[in-house]
Amino acid sequence: MIGCDCRVCRSTDPRDSRTRSSIYLECDDGLRVLVDTTTDLRAQALRERLRQVDAVLFTHAHADHIMGLDEIRRFNMLSGQPMPIFGTAATLEDVKRTFSYVFTSDAPRGGGVPDLRLWPLGGAFCLGRTQIVPVPVQHGPWQVLGFRVGSFAYLTDCSGIPDSSMAALDGTATLVIDALRHKPHPTHFTVDQAIAAARRIGAQTTYFTHIAHDLGHADTCAALPAGFTLAYDGLALEIGP
Repeated sequence: MIGCDCRVCRSTDPRDSRTRSSIYLECDDGLRVLVDTTTDLRAQALRERLRQVDAVLFTHAHADHIMGLDEIRRFNMLSGQPMPIFGTAATLEDVKRTFSYVFTSDAPRGGGVPDLRLWPLGGAFCLGRTQIVPVPVQHGPWQVLGFRVGSFAYLTDCSGIPDSSMAALDGTATLVIDALRHKPHPTHFTVDQAIAAARRIGAQTTYFTHIAHDLGHADTCAALPAGFTLAYDGLALEIGP
């Protein structure tokens, strides 16, 4: 947190040093999929030595989830291909408005601006051999998307899960879900709310993400029930079918 000297902000535990929430999926057929282009995308890509992104999924168009979009230029150059971008129609319109310089008819290609192809989502779809299932969730007054891939589900920026979305989460074994802090927040789950949501879903293992500096990694994890833990930057998971 900028300008903060709290215990977590001064922590030497690398798991307490957090950049914005995003995940990178390495699919069995070789496709590489990025979920959200965070403000920290450049630093994250350098840290994880990313060389390939074949598609981008957007959960929603808030600044911390889209403002690294210009970094997609580099992945265009590495692949020599335009980048397919998937999200709700409303999210893609927000992206077009925020990055209007990318979508003008005279925008310079070949490195000047990202080369993007926008695909509005209407339901489940396939990227290569991988099925992606959008899962609508509430983020305060906004409806945003989580995503289900096989036995894995990712629900960042979440304060409620509609009953109509629960069927899409049935059978989830590994869940990543929003848990901002203990104190209530209007647009994010608290830790207790996230635990209740995960139990409702029935996940075997749950990782909390979008974590505020209120939660120190070691102390928080030590107090969580079995099957629950905080995620951290650089965490890698192998997910079954």
